[in-house]
Amino acid sequence: MTTPQISSESPILSLPARWQDELSKQVARGENVLSAFEVDLDHQLRFVKGLIVVTDQAILSRTAGESAWKSWAYRKDLQLAHYDHAGVGYLQLTDKQGLLATWRFTLGQNLLAIRLLDQFNKQLESRISGLPVVEVEQNICPSCKAVLEPDQEECPVCTKVIYTPPSTWTLFRLWRFARPYRFQLLIGFTLMLLGTAAHMIPRYLTKPLTDEVLIPYQSHQAVDPRLVVTYIGGLLGSALIAWLLSWGKTYILALVSERIGADLRTATYEHLLKLSLEYFGGKRTGDLMSRIGSESDRICVYLSLHLLDFATDVLMFIMTAAFLLEINTKLALVTLLPLPFIAWTIHLVRDKLRTGFEKIDRVWGEVTNVLSDTIPGIRVVKAFAQEAREAGRFRDANKHNLVVNDKLNKVWSLFSPTVSFLTDIGILVVWAFGIWQVSKSEITVGALVAAVSFIGSFYGRIDSMSRIVSVTQKSASAAKRIFDILDHVSSVPDPQNPVKVNEVKGQIELREVGFRYGNRAVNRGISLNIKPGEMIGLVGHSGSGKSTLVNLICRFYDVSEGAILLDGVDIRSFAVSDYRRNIGLVLQEPFLFFGTIAENIAYGRPDASREDIIAAARAAHAHEFILRLPQGYDSMVGERGQGLSGGERQRISIARALLIDPRILIMDEATSSVDSQTEKEIQKALDNLVKGRTTIAIAHRLSTLHKADRLVVLDRGQIVEVGGHDELMAKQGAYYNLYQAQARNAALAESEE
Repeated sequence: MTTPQISSESPILSLPARWQDELSKQVARGENVLSAFEVDLDHQLRFVKGLIVVTDQAILSRTAGESAWKSWAYRKDLQLAHYDHAGVGYLQLTDKQGLLATWRFTLGQNLLAIRLLDQFNKQLESRISGLPVVEVEQNICPSCKAVLEPDQEECPVCTKVIYTPPSTWTLFRLWRFARPYRFQLLIGFTLMLLGTAAHMIPRYLTKPLTDEVLIPYQSHQAVDPRLVVTYIGGLLGSALIAWLLSWGKTYILALVSERIGADLRTATYEHLLKLSLEYFGGKRTGDLMSRIGSESDRICVYLSLHLLDFATDVLMFIMTAAFLLEINTKLALVTLLPLPFIAWTIHLVRDKLRTGFEKIDRVWGEVTNVLSDTIPGIRVVKAFAQEAREAGRFRDANKHNLVVNDKLNKVWSLFSPTVSFLTDIGILVVWAFGIWQVSKSEITVGALVAAVSFIGSFYGRIDSMSRIVSVTQKSASAAKRIFDILDHVSSVPDPQNPVKVNEVKGQIELREVGFRYGNRAVNRGISLNIKPGEMIGLVGHSGSGKSTLVNLICRFYDVSEGAILLDGVDIRSFAVSDYRRNIGLVLQEPFLFFGTIAENIAYGRPDASREDIIAAARAAHAHEFILRLPQGYDSMVGERGQGLSGGERQRISIARALLIDPRILIMDEATSSVDSQTEKEIQKALDNLVKGRTTIAIAHRLSTLHKADRLVVLDRGQIVEVGGHDELMAKQGAYYNLYQAQARNAALAESEE
């Protein structure tokens, strides 16, 4: 077979070189490659590379794990189907004889698979109809030029978080938190201004003290003692005034900065609580804790110390310049000679410091992430003897942090001494020029000494101001990471004019509900009407969309298509908090907070009486085991419920849900982590609880849903069957197959015991 000519726009060129060589040998001369992508899973879902290619004459493939190529020419009965299930994408090629090939791939390749399917259908239709392919104008992202799906409004590439380096201007956004304390800031600034002026008085007194006291004394001339007392008293008085003003300024601004930091932490945490679960799904706990904790502390220190010092330096710089001009104009101009070089040095390293400190913050987040993963999961670490592995993870993260810091320190260690060197050179130039002026009688010795004293302060201020570059960039980086949270808009927003939630009856209606995680469709076209007080059981294979549907009903996510209605009103019309107060949720993995058992049960109703707490515990069949604890309801629950069994934690979480007396009760695998005896106790409680309350239950063990009014069977994100247990068993459909498979597994487990 001759090698075809490949155009510069051919999809072949986007493939790795090894595929380009192989594919070029498989494609005939004149055959045009239209689409190609790598599949990365074999039939056992192992990571093995394969290739699918669509040309204008056939579909070609080299199956993952095999060396031989296969080809299917276009014909009338050929069909290519695409779907995804449980995190894996599939392409299936069939004809009237049956299945020809199946390709599996991770969902990162899903967009490429959709494009390939589109090209296949176009070519197949053209072959069947005999008409040329009509190219429809593609939807192209204007930013990254990626091809979008026909119904895709946002580019999946561009909508990801794009890294932008921190800007110093970000710090000005902190004025939002400083505004309430503007009066205190004004007092602090006034005290700073007066204190800086007081610090300048001793240097100004150096000139008359030298010319009128020291030099006459050295020349054995008579000096008025009162003059000496006056100057010494001036030095002492200015020192006392400067100390007092500096103390007041520092105290007031420190109080203000602490309150700004506290308000910043509170605002960030409150905003974080308002964000949807989608935001937390892409974040690490350690990183968020670092932002609210250490980053806000860094800003607080910057505002109370470094920014205060910088403002003082600026004021002293201006006052010093004014005094130098008053003493000797020529000497003041000579003082300015090193400034352009210092300014150029600061400009040179500013960007490196800004990006470097932001990178240090992100790398430090990796260190805290290891801690936040390991410490809560220490039982699992020890159970699997992975202490050495986790220590290695921490060592690697810490080493990475060290490498990044060392790289930045190379820049900073050169910058600071360079500025100091330039200021020292400046003082030497001033001394030389001042001595020449004294020799020409253009300036007195006292004036020169005073000028050098001012110039030393002048250059010292420049050196100090240059060092602020480092802490300013650190604080700008910290502010950016905090405002990244504050600027994030929840994907589950409250309406501007929410509908008031009155007495809830509990009717839930789903109208053509669809939901997508990015480009992956999880639920599609779900329509269901749940009557008030009805118990619905959701069943299906893992990954069929049960938990996602529950999350949509709870409005942890908003639907991508369709609507969910409560008592005839779209749930997006309600305020999120008002709506969720009517839902009692029991999760598959019960989460308990550090505190007493009574506090955990009363989490949804902190003002509940002890009698109400006990009643909820009795209904959840938790009262008996609680009384067996040393302090009963006042027994402390360790972090995440350590010290209690899985069944005990689950029953406390059920009591917590019952205490708020919800009109809607949702049980997401509520009995999956308990033994059979505990499950029976919980089931007895549920028999009473579901009366008059709309209940949606998910259960691994289908036997727990016998008393549900209706069972809703989900498969690949769609409803395939609805009915009672007996009705669905009689149909011998999807539910029947699930039930029989579970019964066989249970029988097999019993026989092995």
